[in-house]
Amino acid sequence: MEVIAEFLAGVDDPLHRERTEEVLTWINNKYPNLKIEIKWNQPMFTDHGTFIIGFSISKKHLAVSPESVTITHVEDDIVKAGYDYTKELIRIPWNSPFEYSLLEKMIEFNIWDKANCPTFWRK
Repeated sequence: MEVIAEFLAGVDDPLHRERTEEVLTWINNKYPNLKIEIKWNQPMFTDHGTFIIGFSISKKHLAVSPESVTITHVEDDIVKAGYDYTKELIRIPWNSPFEYSLLEKMIEFNIWDKANCPTFWRK
């Protein structure tokens, strides 16, 4: 988690930093086989060199980016959770509960769906 500690040190708002650390730590503990990386100044998790899920921080939300195929796969769950989303990312307001079951569903899907993916992004 050293890579993440350096990233988190650059997050000014202590509440944003704490929430982001909580989410990233949860993933790291639940999926120790995933590699934590910082690319494009964003924390992300990869598996055998392929992207699984990434995050970015904004003033109003934590953005979760699992790739558009995955968003389509979990779209009903996103709507049920009440999160705003686009075809590429889900916006989770800082003051909203974090739906770890949704996060787990996205990660599990990407690990399964990209098990034989030889590239970083889906083609």
